[in-house]
Amino acid sequence: MKKSFLQSLGPGLLFAGAAIGVSHLVQSTKAGAEFGFGLLWALLLVHIFKYPFFQFGPRYAAATGETLLDGYKKLGKGVLAIYYIINFATMFTIQAAVTIVTAGLASQLFGITNNLVLWSSILMLISILFLVVGKYKLLDNLMKYIIIILTISTIAAVSVALFSSKEAFDVSQILPSGTVEITFLIAFLGWMPAPLDISIWHSIWSVEKSKNTFINIKPKDAVFDFNVGYIGTLILGICFVLLGALVMYKSGETFSNKGGEFASQLITLYTNNLGEFSYIFIAIAAFTTMFSTTITTLDASPRAMNLSSELLFRKKYKLGYWFWILFLFAGTFIILQFYRADMGNLINIATILSFLTAPFYAILNYILVTGKNMPKEHQPKIFTKILSLVGIVFLIGFSFWFLMSL
Repeated sequence: MKKSFLQSLGPGLLFAGAAIGVSHLVQSTKAGAEFGFGLLWALLLVHIFKYPFFQFGPRYAAATGETLLDGYKKLGKGVLAIYYIINFATMFTIQAAVTIVTAGLASQLFGITNNLVLWSSILMLISILFLVVGKYKLLDNLMKYIIIILTISTIAAVSVALFSSKEAFDVSQILPSGTVEITFLIAFLGWMPAPLDISIWHSIWSVEKSKNTFINIKPKDAVFDFNVGYIGTLILGICFVLLGALVMYKSGETFSNKGGEFASQLITLYTNNLGEFSYIFIAIAAFTTMFSTTITTLDASPRAMNLSSELLFRKKYKLGYWFWILFLFAGTFIILQFYRADMGNLINIATILSFLTAPFYAILNYILVTGKNMPKEHQPKIFTKILSLVGIVFLIGFSFWFLMSL
């Protein structure tokens, strides 16, 4: 039983690997640099209110043996078609935003060239090769080590920054005002800790995990596995806000919108606190974190598009997964040609789109796990249901607030 439980761990760490990326290394660090500790309330609230909708992915998969996409189809073919259109419209921007940050870190770590489009292309090709050779199993096993490396190095950097700071901590919270500040807040919340459609990816990974291990993972174990990854994303989110606040807040220095310069600034944040000797370790940890996110998004979006295509058109596509990977590669390359020098705007577009589509996924996931397709004994308890409803109001309310501020 113990072996079975340990083997059930994996999809939750894949979730963490997909989540801990742009939202943490870029958005959280910027939040700390620009607002100090002032947006910690937003980070905590979005983790609380998004929690049930992310958790419903592995819960549904473990209880039914199906992905959320199978469930969406049961709610109506039109529902799945809307998902298909939204995912198609956003997946290229998401991949581009993730990949260009990884490319910036690669250019700092390896040198060779400062051309981030070239670096992005190389990294995506390596990712595709990685997926061809290792498939899900290699992705699952590698993620555990990557998350551990980044967690240890980040907590160490924050600890040193806390103990070496001579300034009094100002923990007063800030409610942004004005279009620019509200736009940053919504972008910050959009991918914190991740886009809500990752719940779909998580359900796909959970089903894939069961196929690879031939173990029927119990809903209780699936939720525990998810909680491990989710708590990790929260802790690291707080750490990155603290790091930005302790080192850059009121320093007069701001983060660059250019990928290479931002990567250099990020690594400097660590080395200033841990010492120059730590440069190589931090650079590798940051790069591997972003590279893992690049791989997981490159794997997940094509899986989701292929599965939804098969469900919509009632046809199996033998090479559908690989078609969507190559299609995603081509679309991402085109977007990067336009945003090569403006990483900041690309990230804002991707993160804001994710926040505005979040209520759609939240409502669907709630309907699915509280409806007739979900076994009664595995449906969420009353507290989780109430939290879900409040979370839906939170997501819709903040979306309207942002749109009214434009």
